Amino acid sequence: MPPRAATRALIDLARECSTLGQTEDGIVLFPPAYHTGSPSRVVITGAGIITALGQGWRPNAEGFRNGRVARRPVTLFDVSRQRVKVAVEVDIPDELPATRLGERETRRMDRAAKLLLLAAHEAWQQSGWEPAEHLPLVLGTTSGEMKLGEAYYQQAVQSPIARRGQATRVLYYQAQQQGMLVAKALGVGGPLTFIANACASGANAIGHAWDLVRRGHAQRSLTGGFEALSQLVFSGFDSLQALSPTECRPFDARRDGLALGEGAAVLAIESLECARRRNANILGEIVGYGASTDVHHLTQPHPQGDAAFASMEMACRMARLAPEEIGYINAHGTGTPLNDSAEAAAINRWAGARARTLPVSSTKSGVGHLLGAAGAVEAVVCLMALREQWLPPTSTLQTPEPLCEFPIVQKAADAKLDYALTNSFGFGGANATLILRRWA
Repeated sequence: MPPRAATRALIDLARECSTLGQTEDGIVLFPPAYHTGSPSRVVITGAGIITALGQGWRPNAEGFRNGRVARRPVTLFDVSRQRVKVAVEVDIPDELPATRLGERETRRMDRAAKLLLLAAHEAWQQSGWEPAEHLPLVLGTTSGEMKLGEAYYQQAVQSPIARRGQATRVLYYQAQQQGMLVAKALGVGGPLTFIANACASGANAIGHAWDLVRRGHAQRSLTGGFEALSQLVFSGFDSLQALSPTECRPFDARRDGLALGEGAAVLAIESLECARRRNANILGEIVGYGASTDVHHLTQPHPQGDAAFASMEMACRMARLAPEEIGYINAHGTGTPLNDSAEAAAINRWAGARARTLPVSSTKSGVGHLLGAAGAVEAVVCLMALREQWLPPTSTLQTPEPLCEFPIVQKAADAKLDYALTNSFGFGGANATLILRRWA
């Protein structure tokens, strides 16, 4: 092709791409990429989770079902000068599972890497997978191993000449290093993708991995999110006065902020054909994913939840479902005044008449807001609810927000569920929605 013709072709392509996903009201939608083949169904064959409720499926399922609240005074760093002095810390076991990592590598792992490894190892064991050269890892986080970054900075300021340990801190501070450690621990290779999209990161990671498998770019993927508490992040949220000085009460008329937590959740997902070929135990199915950005404000959601509505609409469109078919919503529900009212408006609008009977709850009342891990943990909560047929409550709720046209689950309850929807919304207007299906 002549140079001028090539240039014109590139310009035309750029113009075409510049309008992709742009709607008239300014919301940008991100549909899965186009492909010509029939999409594969994507199932879950492994799920690992660790939160302040415990390590593994059973203690977390019991904790979420009973609405246990794990908030307690911070012990990981000094909060004497902070407005809020409580968070939702995880008790990490002293011994990690045996993997392919050497003793030195294991010893160098900090909180975030340990949380990720524990969740990934559980999902791996459940899946029954064997080491493989090509297995994509898609992970979400917001701060990675921030504690190592803090240690590097403190030493650099206090003792600029002292360099002992600084190179190691720089190396293991990088988020991709935590993913590489997990890949080495499990004996897998393949592309490693990290998504840092604020509080939607974990859900975006799962959605991206789902699309990889759905479109045939991979037969399977290990995906999820992780987050560890750090002084920098805690102080930042406290300075914004986003942390609750009392108790995190999502969708409460007198809510006054969120509680920060930590944890990790990882899913082993694969095509249905792949799972059936090896007679795998299928835990559930991912059937829909939607993502949108409203570019309304750096920290505040659109008051009417326009992008949140668009994200839910897209997920349902992908799943070919109507709101009447959704049995439960795990809301983003942070407990902050602006987030909960915007999400309530979005759910009301999206669900229509169905809102009056659609059970909704936020499990952040129990484990706090896990930032980059939130979407992944809440996807596993939905999987638990679908498999065991119950609704997780928002146990701290006292006075429901009048804007909520939907019933908020306040006590543990059995339920017949076929589909569950989970929302994850982040700073900057990042929104993600996943829909999971019960595997009968």
